[in-house]
Amino acid sequence: MQIDGTIVAPDEPASWDPNYARLWLHFSKLNGIIFQGNGVIDGSGSKWWAASCKKNKSNQALTIDSSTGVKVKGITVQNSQQMNFVITRCNSVRISDVIISSPGDSPNTDGIHITESTNVVLQDSKIGTGDDCVSIVNGSSNIKMKRIYCGPGHGISIGSLGKDNSTGIVTKVVLDTALLRETTNGLRIKTWQTAAVEISQIMYRNISGTSKSPKAMKFSCSDTVPCSNIVLTNVNLEGKDGTVETYCNSAQGFGYGIVHPSIDCLTSHDKDYTFTPDIIEVSEATSQEIVHAEL
Repeated sequence: MQIDGTIVAPDEPASWDPNYARLWLHFSKLNGIIFQGNGVIDGSGSKWWAASCKKNKSNQALTIDSSTGVKVKGITVQNSQQMNFVITRCNSVRISDVIISSPGDSPNTDGIHITESTNVVLQDSKIGTGDDCVSIVNGSSNIKMKRIYCGPGHGISIGSLGKDNSTGIVTKVVLDTALLRETTNGLRIKTWQTAAVEISQIMYRNISGTSKSPKAMKFSCSDTVPCSNIVLTNVNLEGKDGTVETYCNSAQGFGYGIVHPSIDCLTSHDKDYTFTPDIIEVSEATSQEIVHAEL
C-alpha cells in the first residue's frame, strides 16, 4: 500500500457513525503487507481532544489488527483523535522511519501502542505526542526498539498492566539507543494494582540525562510480590533544580559501575547474582540478548 499525499479525517466528532466510532483506518487479517511512502495520515483530532478523549472513547488513526509479516516505512501519522498507531494481535512487524506527531497537551494520544503482539521491530523513528511515545501492553513479547527519538510525551512505557485485577504479561523487550527530550517520564513500567503485579529481570544500562523531579529513579513495587533482579549499570541522572534521589518500595536489585543517584534503598546488593537473558528472535533482525527494559 503506497501512501502519498495526505489522508485527512473528518474534524467533526458528530460526522462519525456511532456504531463504528473507534474505527478510521483499520486493517485486519493481512499477510505480507507493506505500507510505505512519504504520505501523511492526519486525524484532525483537535475537537476530540477538547471533548476529553480520556473520558470519551474515540478513534485511533491507524490500526493494524490480526496480521502477520507487516512492514511500515516512511509514513507520518499526526493529530490522531486518540492513539496514533495501534498494532494489535500481530506477529512479525517491522516499523521504520515513521514520524508520529500530536501536540504535547493532546490527551491519550499514544504514539505507537503495541498489544497482544509478538516479534515487533521499531526503529529509526521520531515520536512526539500527548501521552506515551511507545506503550507496550498485555500479551506482547519479543519487542525491539532501536534509534528512537521521543518528545514531547510521557516517555517509553511498558503498561499499564493489570487493570481490573486482570493478568498482564509482557516479556522480552529491549530499547537500544534512544533520545528522550522534554518528556514527563523517561523509561517506566506502570501497573494498575499495587498488590498483585510481579516485575523481575529488568536491566537499565548506559542511561544519562536530567530529571525535573527530585526522585530521578522510582522503584515503587508491590508489597505482596516485590520487584526482583533489577540491575543498573552506568546510569547517571542529574537534577534540573538541585539534588536527586532514588525512591524504593519492596524492590530488590543492585548496581555496578557508575549509578547516580545512589540505589542503596534497593534491598539486595548481591552482585554475584546472574541471570541468563532470553533470546529475542525477530524476522530480519539479528538475535539479541534482551531483558525487559534496556537503554
